[in-house]
Amino acid sequence: RRSSSSSSSSSHGDEEFAADDDAEFPNSHVANVEYNQVVADREVVLVDTVRKLGMKSVSRAFHRAGPRKLLHFDPSKVNAAIVTCGGLCPGLNNVIRELTHSLYYLYGAQKVYGITGGFNGFHDPDYPPVHLTNDLVENIHHEGGTVLRSGRGGFDIVKILEFIQDHDIQQLYVIGGDGTHRGAYAISQACQEQQLNVAVAGIPKTIDNDVDYIDRSFGFVSAVEAAQAAIRTGKTEAMCNVPNGIGIIKLMGRSAGFLAAFAALGSGDVDLVLVPEVPIVLEGPDGILPFLRQRVKEQKYAVVVVAEGAGEELLGVSDQVDAGGNRELPKIGDFIKDAIGTYFQSFGEIATIKYIDPSYTVRSVAANGADSLYCMQLAQNAVHGAMAGITGFSTGLVGNCAVYLPIPQLVSTSPRSMSPYGRTWERILAMTGQPNTAPPQRQDEFFEDDFAPLPEPFSID
Repeated sequence: RRSSSSSSSSSHGDEEFAADDDAEFPNSHVANVEYNQVVADREVVLVDTVRKLGMKSVSRAFHRAGPRKLLHFDPSKVNAAIVTCGGLCPGLNNVIRELTHSLYYLYGAQKVYGITGGFNGFHDPDYPPVHLTNDLVENIHHEGGTVLRSGRGGFDIVKILEFIQDHDIQQLYVIGGDGTHRGAYAISQACQEQQLNVAVAGIPKTIDNDVDYIDRSFGFVSAVEAAQAAIRTGKTEAMCNVPNGIGIIKLMGRSAGFLAAFAALGSGDVDLVLVPEVPIVLEGPDGILPFLRQRVKEQKYAVVVVAEGAGEELLGVSDQVDAGGNRELPKIGDFIKDAIGTYFQSFGEIATIKYIDPSYTVRSVAANGADSLYCMQLAQNAVHGAMAGITGFSTGLVGNCAVYLPIPQLVSTSPRSMSPYGRTWERILAMTGQPNTAPPQRQDEFFEDDFAPLPEPFSID
């Protein structure tokens, strides 16, 4: 069985690819569908397509995703399992549906199990597995959430391996964020240590879009679209209430402000955006409160978008965590609402503030057309990789090309954050006119000459 790999390409980079594209393996199998084009093992997608002066002469690369000529598994004998972990996200049902369809329609797999309740479903009798069929999943993509019901915690490697062996599972598909992917990799390692012929594939899921390397996570575009509806509501409330109407919309974004930033940019109706990556300054020349009051004086209303993870430099960092290991966040939305009201009162004025928290509405909507197509691509490529015998990998778009990413490399720099010196934040400043409270950029941050180190060597041998 092969492990997913990344590689470096240089004048002699091909030495890393020992396998011959046309080599014949007596125990290999072919797909249920005869593909006109298949991906060879030596096909890679370069990560560093934009080159700068001073960069190293080597470029990182990931293996291109897609159907392979030869398979590791006999598809007709494959029992697979699918599990969704963590919070909800648009497109979960789409991924479940397309994984099921790909296993049955593309490869003729024997049976597909749905693990309910996240990792808990591997061992908790309250969450029995379900038999996923094409008929069962046929229309689930029209609904938000996950038909398998998601869950946090419950990771028990011994009991998970027992389930895999008891149900004769050859392929496991794990849908979740960076923490879930760490669990998936632990399962793949344990299977190899016990010489179990099991391929473990991950599909990145995060509504915050904070899994590194990939262009975007599935469901993010749908979440941005849903968040814009909340912003329009906030603007209507702010415009139609006097005196000094202000709408505050709190969006998800624990450590990354991508959702808040993209929703604000997409709407064009926001006057102030607060994200975790940029410190909040309340008063003074760069204070958001005097800026906001001035904006209200100019246009009679204002709209504020705040990410849930913003403002920890003001409210402190909690040491409490949930079942999934996520740190509890301070109530930044309530804090900003109170701070704005108090500031206006200091001038003898009243601010009519409408506070909107659409968090669960945003993450529970069904996937839109763009995300539905993306979910299909991710699911099919995950199945292609697993059938070829690749394990310990995840799949996603890098530079708009489908690739396989080694899980340790994917999670080593996740969760990622939005750069306070990048174009997205510059666009926010240009749109809102708000003061820039990002700290001065260090000189060594101007050039990204060094690559993130690979946690351990990989090969596809």
